[in-house]
Amino acid sequence: MWPRGDSRSPSRQAAVIDVGSNSIRLVIYRLDGRAIWTVYNEKALAGLGRDLPSTGRLSPNGVEVALVAIRRFRALLDGWRAEDVTAAATAAVRDAADGPAFLRRVREETGLAVRVLTGEEEAHYAALGVIAGQPDAEGVVGDLGGSSLELIRLTGSVPDKGATLPLGPFALGAPRLLDGDRTRRLIENALAPHAGRFATRHFHAVGGAWRNLALFQMELVDYPLHVAHQYEMSRADALSVSRLVARQSRASLERMQGLSKKRIETLPYSAVVLEALIETLGVERVTISAFGVREGLLLEGMPPEVRKRDPLIEGCEALTAARGIASDLGGALEAWLTPAFEKLSPVFEGRDLVLLAAASRLADLGARLHPDHRADLAFEQVLRAPIAGMSHPERAFLASIAFARHTSTPTLPEAETVAKVIGSDRRQRARALGSAIRLGCDLSGRNPRLLEKSSLTIQGDRLALSATPGWEDMLLGEQTARRAQTLASALKLKLELG
Repeated sequence: MWPRGDSRSPSRQAAVIDVGSNSIRLVIYRLDGRAIWTVYNEKALAGLGRDLPSTGRLSPNGVEVALVAIRRFRALLDGWRAEDVTAAATAAVRDAADGPAFLRRVREETGLAVRVLTGEEEAHYAALGVIAGQPDAEGVVGDLGGSSLELIRLTGSVPDKGATLPLGPFALGAPRLLDGDRTRRLIENALAPHAGRFATRHFHAVGGAWRNLALFQMELVDYPLHVAHQYEMSRADALSVSRLVARQSRASLERMQGLSKKRIETLPYSAVVLEALIETLGVERVTISAFGVREGLLLEGMPPEVRKRDPLIEGCEALTAARGIASDLGGALEAWLTPAFEKLSPVFEGRDLVLLAAASRLADLGARLHPDHRADLAFEQVLRAPIAGMSHPERAFLASIAFARHTSTPTLPEAETVAKVIGSDRRQRARALGSAIRLGCDLSGRNPRLLEKSSLTIQGDRLALSATPGWEDMLLGEQTARRAQTLASALKLKLELG
C-alpha cells in the first residue's frame, strides 16, 4: 500500500506574497499533508519591471500599485503567524537599482520582510513547484516571468543547477509593438550558449502567459477539459499556437476568445520565447504546470517524510475527508482490490496501482450527496478537482471510476469529453474499478474490518470472491452476488463465489 498521512491531524494554512516583475499576487493555501489546495488567489498587474530595460529602475507607477496591493494583502493576513506567511520577490526587484529602496518602503509600510530570490533560486523553486504538481516529472522546466526566463533540468525528479536569462517580455521590449524578427534574433542569441545544456524532448512550462497560451490552444482545437494544469501540447500544436499569437496585431488579439485581455501587451513576446525554446532545445512535448515558485517554496518547507508522499493519493483522501468521512476505508479498499487488479494488463504504464490507491480514497466522496445525483456530482468533482499529481487522461479515468462506483448506469455525464481524453480500454477499466469499489463498499457496509474477512482474486478466466469460513452467509448475500457479477462482466470474466 502507498504511504499516507494521518488525515485526523490538523491541516494548516499558508500564504505566499509573490512580488513579480509583472504581477503582485497573494495566494492562500490549505496544506493537507502533501496535498496543496489554493483557497484564495488575488493579483494586481503592477508591471514593476516595465521600465527596467530603459531606466534600470522599477516603474514608478508600478511601485505605487504594488505598495497598495501589498498593504491590502498584509491587511488580509492580519492575525496570521509570521511563520505561515512567505513574501518573495523575483527578477525586477532583484535587478533594479532602486530595488532595495522599494523593499525598505514595503517593510516600513507593511512590516513585511520580502526575500529576494536569486536567479538560480528562482529556477530551483520553479522546478520544485513542478515536482509539487507532478512528482515524476523529468525534462527541463522553464519559468517565464515579466523580466526573466529561468531554465532548469529535472533528473530523476531532482532539480539540477539552473540558469536565468533576460528573456521576459519586458526585457525584450514589451509593451512596445512586437518586432518579430528582431525579437527572435535576441532570443536565439541568448539561448544559443545554453542549447546543449538544456536540450530536452519534454518541456514543463511555468508562468501565467504560457498557461494563457495553452487555454487559447484548447479553444482552437475544441479541447473539452479546460484545466490548465498538466495540459499537454505536442510540438506541432505548441508551435502553431505560438506562431499564431506572435503574428497577430493587438486589435486581432483583443478579438480572440480565450486570451487574457490584461496580457495582450506581453503575450506575443511570451509566444515568441516559447517558439524559440521549442526549436532551439528540440522539444517534442510541452506540459503546462499551474504550480511554480510559490508551490516550490511550500514544498521545501514540508517535512521530508511528507514530501515523499504522493500528492494525488493525499489529495483524493483530503477531498473525501473534507466531507467528514473516515479515511480508513480507502486504505482498506486499496489492500482488498490490489491482489485482483495487479494481475490485469496495465492501462497506464507504471501508474495503475497509484490510480487504484487514489480511486479507493474517493470511494465515499458521494456519501453525503443526494442518492439520485451523487454519481453525477462525484464525477464532476473529480474531473475538475484542483488535485495535483495526475495527467488529464488520469483525471478522466478517476472521474469515470467515481461515477461507476455509485451507479450501474453505463452512460457518463460528459461521455464525449471523456472519450476525447481516454480510449475505450481505459474507459472499460474505469468501469470495472468503479464496480469493484462499489462491491467492496456494499460487501463490508463500509466497515474496513469486514473487508479483511473476504478476498477478491483473479484466477485464469475467473473472478473469485471468497469469505473466511464462517462468514459466508454474512458477506456473500444476494446484493453482494449482484455486485460481483457486474464486476465480472466488466472484466469479461466468469464469477466464482465461495
